[in-house]
Amino acid sequence: MSGYKVILILGSNLGNTKKNIEDAILELEKSAGAILNKSEFLYSEPVEYCSNNIFCNIALKILTRLSPWQLLQAAKRIEIKMGRMMDSAAAGHYQDRIIDIDIVQFGNIKFESKRLKLPHQKHLYEREFSRKLLEDKHLIE
Repeated sequence: MSGYKVILILGSNLGNTKKNIEDAILELEKSAGAILNKSEFLYSEPVEYCSNNIFCNIALKILTRLSPWQLLQAAKRIEIKMGRMMDSAAAGHYQDRIIDIDIVQFGNIKFESKRLKLPHQKHLYEREFSRKLLEDKHLIE
């Protein structure tokens, strides 16, 4: 299958966090593409806001035929299906969440709009937990 190699980071800090991520991965396989590789699960403190709920995170490399916008829409549909009511961009701040799916890198595409920035600079360069996930199994080429 030809397509784009895409790096995603998934996170959850409500409910059964590991199962939430596993469920989201299954949904991504159905709607977005094949999983090529994934990191180990990593537990971390919330970043850029305060909460007593610890995050479970994972990084994935997928192969997709979707465009960046189509993949973003698929990710948002999964988040809503799993019970996420409002994403951080709409809320204007970070908050606890059942699932969060971020597109970190989409092939070599560079793109910036209000809803999508590729590559995702914070995950690549600013967030320690993201760097650890991305170094695991060398997900970034």
